[in-house]
This record gives sequence, C-alpha cells and structure tokens, in this order.
Amino acid sequence: MTTPGRGLHGHVLETLGPAIAAGTYPPGSVLRTDELAQRFEVSRSVMREAVRVLESMHLVESRRRVGVTVRPKAEWNVYDPQVIRWRLAGADRPHQLRSLTVLRSAVEPVAAGLAARHATADQCADLTECALGMVATSRGHQLEAYLFHDVAFHRVILKASGNEMFARLGDVVAEVLAGRTHHEVMFADPDPAAVTLHVQVAEAVREGDALRAEQLTREITVGALQELDILAP
Repeated sequence: MTTPGRGLHGHVLETLGPAIAAGTYPPGSVLRTDELAQRFEVSRSVMREAVRVLESMHLVESRRRVGVTVRPKAEWNVYDPQVIRWRLAGADRPHQLRSLTVLRSAVEPVAAGLAARHATADQCADLTECALGMVATSRGHQLEAYLFHDVAFHRVILKASGNEMFARLGDVVAEVLAGRTHHEVMFADPDPAAVTLHVQVAEAVREGDALRAEQLTREITVGALQELDILAP
C-alpha cells in the first residue's frame, strides 16, 4: 500500500516532471521550493522529496539561496523510464519516438544475434510463447494485450543476449512500445508482416541462427521507423 507521503510527492512529480520535460519550465528556470509547496498544497518535506527524485533524474539541481534550477536537456538522464514517459507525453513526442527507435535499431539486431548464440532453452521457450501471444492478439483491436506480449518478447531478446548492458535497456524499450500504443502511434491492428517477423526471430534464436536473427530484427526496427514516418512525421 502506498504511504500518504509517497502518494503526495508522486502527485507532485506527475505534474511537475512532465511540465519540465515539455519545456513549460525551460532550462535555467528557477523554481522556489516554498512556492511549489504552496501551489501543490503539500508540506516542504514532501516537496523536497519530489525535488530529490527530479535531481536523481538530472532534470534539476538544487542550490542554497538560489532554489531549484532546471538543467539543460543535454544533462537529463534520458534513459530513465520515467523521463522517457514524460517526454513521450509532450509535444516533443515524434522526435523522442524517432530517437528511441533509432537506438533500438542499433541495439536490438545485435542483441538478437547474440541471443541466438547464448539463449537458454527456457529463454527460447519464453520467446516462442511471447511471439505466439503476439499472433493471438494481433487482430480485433487488442493493442493492450498485444503490447504485453510485445514488451515481454523484446525483454527476453535483450536479456538472452548475455550482455548486461543490453539487458538493462529492457525498460527503455518497454517505454517506447508502451508510448506508441498509449499515444496512438500505432495502427488499429499491428502490421501482419511485423508480427510474422517476430515469430521468425523466435525460430532463428531457437535454431541458433545468429545471422538470420539479426537480419530479421533489423527488419522489425526498420519497419518501426517507417511507421513513424506515417503516424508521427
């Protein structure tokens, strides 16, 4: 159960974080903790806790006698899933989606090739199950159910690569996929060709065909970029 204090500072974050990410408070803006506490009708301690979370994301820095200053975008922790979520909720969504999808196109094909070499039997089974789940939910406007299996599929690929750096990008990829769905940067039903490619990737990983797994995954990411050209130009 969420404690009242955590709930309050969470409420502050869900308002202030997206506002900073959207540029409502441009870099260099100085926010006064006391004024913010009054605005959100919370105690100073709750406000300070919210600011500490924003500091951990490198969105702001707090200095005595100065206040809370919004940091330049180049200094933000752009890999933080919450920061990604906030940026995807704003006007910068098309740029953010493209930036993250390009990141996926650089990482996931390599991860899939490594997964074909290193995946365990359990991971291969999980990958196949996820791919079949995607097939089963790819028709009838079941985007939320499809998202569940899609996210799980890509998490398995990244983890099965055996590279801990790739594995840690699972949350980033999850936010990209969720953002596309929740902000309607998806067709009503997923592209059948993309669904088929996921099934083929699972097969290639299970068969230990690294080159094919990498090539197929690259096709998936290229397709995702092409969808953005249509849906989020």
